[in-house]
Amino acid sequence: MVHEEPLAGGNASGDAVVWVGGTVRKPWTASTASAVAFVEALRSGGVDAPTPMGRDDEGRQVQEFVPGALALDVYPLSRPDLHRVGAMVRLIHDVSSTFTPPTEAIWETAITAPGHELVCHNDLAPWNLLIGDRWMFIDWDAAAPNTRAWDLAYAAQSFTLADPSADPHIAAEDLAAFIDGYRADEQLRRLLPETMGDRTKPMHDLLRVSHENGTEPWSSMLVQAHGEYWSDADRYVRSHRDIWRTALRTL
Repeated sequence: MVHEEPLAGGNASGDAVVWVGGTVRKPWTASTASAVAFVEALRSGGVDAPTPMGRDDEGRQVQEFVPGALALDVYPLSRPDLHRVGAMVRLIHDVSSTFTPPTEAIWETAITAPGHELVCHNDLAPWNLLIGDRWMFIDWDAAAPNTRAWDLAYAAQSFTLADPSADPHIAAEDLAAFIDGYRADEQLRRLLPETMGDRTKPMHDLLRVSHENGTEPWSSMLVQAHGEYWSDADRYVRSHRDIWRTALRTL
């Protein structure tokens, strides 16, 4: 019998993600084929991501296992590292902008997007960034059409404004390093302070509503510190928008 070892780190996957013989096995869902096509397109365009390797005998998706540590476990990242991650997000968006999804594509994501500008990861955060010999974002299962600004706002907040106890002026310098790495234009820089708040609130709303109607895994996550995290993050992002605007202003 082949040994299977659960892989920790996913909030929504529980024990369903396992390490098997140097590969990762995950459930195959209605949206997996679309997500795999997207990842393959990104890889062809120069974005590093785990190689899709089809399905196993149990019908699970198989991916390349890539060793490394999650950015969440080595947090906080230095400003040069934040600049690097911002550049990674920019490359993902630029390559995605050339991707045409199959007409029969199916996407599964928990939060309704404000637009359909390009297909986005939708969870570019420290818990999905693998750091090792290769730096890459993992867990592409929630990929779906979204907007560049919405996806960037989530990533920027998650990597630089995640600690509500931090001095906002210091956090603003981290935010600027991330957005400089992304090479954001003036329009995105103007949109970002408001958009980050627009993006944090739906996260808390998702957990709250799911808890009210018993939808898992979001229901349990509300009472496992995630609800408090997103409530505090939303308050922090909205309270210091003038500081973020100043930090993102170009000369």
